[in-house]
Order: sequence, then structure tokens, then C-alpha cells
Amino acid sequence: MIFYFSGTGNTRWAAEKLAQETGERLLFIPEALKGDCAYTLEDNERIGFCYPVHGWRPPHIVRQFISKLRFTNLQATPHYCFALCTCGDSIGKSMEFLNKDLQQVGIQAVSMFSLIMPESYVCLPFMYTDKPEREQQKIAQAEKELERYAVMIRERQPNEVHTKRGLTPWTFSHVIGAYFNGKMITDKKFTVDADLCLHCGRCEKQCPTGDIKLTNGLPQWLHDGSCTCCLSCYHHCPVHAINYGSITRQRGQYYFGHKTAKD
Repeated sequence: MIFYFSGTGNTRWAAEKLAQETGERLLFIPEALKGDCAYTLEDNERIGFCYPVHGWRPPHIVRQFISKLRFTNLQATPHYCFALCTCGDSIGKSMEFLNKDLQQVGIQAVSMFSLIMPESYVCLPFMYTDKPEREQQKIAQAEKELERYAVMIRERQPNEVHTKRGLTPWTFSHVIGAYFNGKMITDKKFTVDADLCLHCGRCEKQCPTGDIKLTNGLPQWLHDGSCTCCLSCYHHCPVHAINYGSITRQRGQYYFGHKTAKD
């Protein structure tokens, strides 16, 4: 089985490819959290975790899910555990955070992979979406790498580590990541320009955690703690009516499969 979380579609694309290549069942973490998070493993079933890096750490929804995850027959059947994450540039010590969480479940990712994908986080001063040419280059390279990774995972190869940790992974994950996950993961900064909004409901449909409900045709964030700040609502808005504070008003939009200037 492959557990995955995705906001703007990069990780969903990768997880779906791996599921096709390995024949493993695919489970969306926000949906899985609605249940008891207890699973019975089939003989020789792989266990995979796919997620986008948020602040050089696993998203809090992934960590929340792992804290509730239970396998009823973990010791009764062989298993191969792997993890794959997507990022715009580097992952820091994200995998170390993941494996520390997985220790509580009684498993470890024995092979770890990362894919550099088009940038979607735009809420810090130095972060922008990629230009169309760079976006297409990243996806083309990721396709090649994912094909190689899929073979390793299909063949259950252990001790394969193919990750981009960056120059200062500890600083990224423990310093910047601590600030990001402590201060930036909130839906309270999202706003909608009512005069631009088309009342199409796309933001509500695309929110992976169900944090948005339409009221009089306009999106309202529920402030219930479920927001991961994945920016899916922002990126999918067809008229750029949604913003996160004021910083995103001059930023681009991206989601996997959207049309670029070269399409």
C-alpha cells in the first residue's frame, strides 16, 4: 500500500505512477484519517509514503496520520518500506523526521527518494513559481528519475537513498522549518477578492482537507486546524481571486497539469 498526500498534484502524480508500476493500492491520507488508520497487510505488501516537503519537514497531516497508523499483522508478513517526497529545491532532513515518526509504528523507510518538481510555495519573500521553461525541465527530469526509482521499489531494493538534502539540511529543517511549521501553517491569512471571485467553487473542491466551504458563493476557511497551507485553493483559482496575505498578489500560480505558456 502507498499512503500519499498532495496539494497541487506533484506528489499525486508520483504516487499514482508508483502504484501503477508496483500494483500497490493507493490511499489518500486525508481520506484515511476519516477512519481508524488500522490496516491489515497482505503477504509481501510494500509500505510506501509519498508526500510534498513543507518547510523541509513532512506536512503535519502526514505526521498526524502516522501517529494514528497501526498495522494489525506487521510481524506476520515480510514488508518493504520506502518513502518518496517532492520538493521545489531540497528536502533538508525531512526523511529523518519521517523515520523518527515511523519508529513509533514499528517500521522504517529502508529506501528514500526525492523528486525536484515545479515550485508551488510562494508565501515567503524569496519564493516564486518557476518559469514555464524551468517547470517543464523539472518535470521531464523527474519522469526519468521516477522511472528508475520505480524499478528499485518494484524489486524491493533496500538502502537506496536518492535525495536532495541541500547545503545546510539541519538549518533548513530545524531552524527555518521550525518557524515555518510553527507560524506559517494557518488558514487565517487567506483572503478572497469578492469582486473577482467567479463563485465557481473550485477552491472548495480542490482543498485536500475540506477546510473551505462556500458561503453566499464565496470561499470561507473553517479555521478548524486542518489547513496544511498547501496553497491548492490559491493555485487552482482561475482568476487569482485568492491570496495569502498580501505577498502572493504578484506571484504566479501552478498545479500539476495546468497549461503553461508553451502548451
